[in-house]
Amino acid sequence: MSFLLPKLTCKREVDQAIKSVAEKVLVLRFGRDNDAVCLQLDDILAKTAHDLSKMAVIYLVDVNSVPVYTQYFDISYIPSTVFFFNGQHMKVDYGSPDHTKFVGSFKTKQDFIDLIEVIYRGAMRGKLIVRSPIDPNHIPKYDLLYQGI
Repeated sequence: MSFLLPKLTCKREVDQAIKSVAEKVLVLRFGRDNDAVCLQLDDILAKTAHDLSKMAVIYLVDVNSVPVYTQYFDISYIPSTVFFFNGQHMKVDYGSPDHTKFVGSFKTKQDFIDLIEVIYRGAMRGKLIVRSPIDPNHIPKYDLLYQGI
């Protein structure tokens, strides 16, 4: 399903998307097109893109083509989904140590829709971090890896 969503292939395109998307949540999915979990997430993103078109813009980013952002956001697990609003990085409290990105695939389309709605409403109120509406049982568990320490 990754062919249904637009792709950003270089740092310049990612920078332009972050700067130019206004009054909507920018969703950047970092991953690989041939990874099974990424394909599962892409399917959910593609099916919800039309429903969320007034609130969000969704792009796919290959981790190998934009190593600057892969390193900046510490993308060690794929897929990882990062959110922005008006050029500002939006953080979400998932009940895990990392608030900068969602790691893994969403269990259901409704989980993703609920998350975008919460981020959008919080961002419109000027918040930079919001609490995740997703059931904690639906959030993948992982261990943080600190490289180079």
